[in-house]
Amino acid sequence: MDEALLRSLTPSVLTVLVRRGADFAAAEDAVQDALVEAVRIWPADRPRDPKGWLVTVAWRKFLDAARSDAARRRREDRLEEEPAPGPAPAVDDTLQLYFLCAHPSLTPASAVALTLRAVGGLTSRQIAEAYLVPEATMAQRISRAKRTVSGVRFDQPGDVATVLRVLYLVFNEGYSGDVDLAAEAIRLTRQLAAAIDHPEVAGLLALMLLHHARRAARTAPDGSLVPLAEQDRGRWDTALIAEGVGILQAALARDRLGEFQAQAAVAALHADAPTAEETDWVQIVEWYDELARLTDSPVVRLNRAVAVGEADGPRAGLAALAALDASLPRHTAVAAYLHERDGDLATAARLYAEAAHRAPNLAERAHLTRQAARLNACRSR
Repeated sequence: MDEALLRSLTPSVLTVLVRRGADFAAAEDAVQDALVEAVRIWPADRPRDPKGWLVTVAWRKFLDAARSDAARRRREDRLEEEPAPGPAPAVDDTLQLYFLCAHPSLTPASAVALTLRAVGGLTSRQIAEAYLVPEATMAQRISRAKRTVSGVRFDQPGDVATVLRVLYLVFNEGYSGDVDLAAEAIRLTRQLAAAIDHPEVAGLLALMLLHHARRAARTAPDGSLVPLAEQDRGRWDTALIAEGVGILQAALARDRLGEFQAQAAVAALHADAPTAEETDWVQIVEWYDELARLTDSPVVRLNRAVAVGEADGPRAGLAALAALDASLPRHTAVAAYLHERDGDLATAARLYAEAAHRAPNLAERAHLTRQAARLNACRSR
């Protein structure tokens, strides 16, 4: 079974059902039922037109569910207009579906969560980690969002800012998480940049390209993480870096600074440094100051503490870190790094071990465990 094909077709099929009058929650359920049928039937009898098959089956599933609901009987005449058989047009509706999910009836946070779940395919756990909230809280938020848009006609698409937030989180999950969604997020952001002249759209595209340019160097052959300072910069994609920097410079020249442009500026400074030692940390601190002003994000302030530690010394970084909530994800790992830089290997080793227990994924846990073991070995010599 080609799971990648099913995944790629899901947004288009969902869009077809919504366009034909299905409310979002019912359409999503119908598409999921159709996917189950595809998994059962396709291995033995794969259709020549996979998308057309999914549209037909999903629509029938939706009709069956609608007919069983007495409250919807007054709409049966419209619902029974089943789509005509035949090949479905090869149109990419994914970006449009992102806008439809960002419906004005939803708060931006709920719209982002719903889109990540329904279109991006992320789990409640992955979305909760991105929002720094418990999984149960995020599951309730997604359920409320589905109830809010149930029965709503999707003729009022959401705003660009919400769609950008979704694309950013999808890219982050694809770049560092369990599901590879980074390339898809870049593709959709390119589409959005071609359709909308907006400096923050350009800023997000630049940010994605600059991060993606370093992807090949982020892991060793055995799959272990390679920190930025230790990466082989010869493996960075210089063409993507040049494209990202060019897009960023054009966006910054418009003097409408936003958070994605500021983040891209930090990434560009890392990409511009020939070696880790030549990184312009003073400028990076200044950009994090701008980001903190724009977002007031605790994650930004955590990253700023690292930059301060590089620019002004580890004790200055630890002082900046002390002002932040110790329960913040990766707070302990940052503290371990700064204590190691300050020469306190015993404290650093203990904190690396603690951070490993709290790591959000196996690769990061293994990396932090190795750091703790390395320092303990140094101390025992």
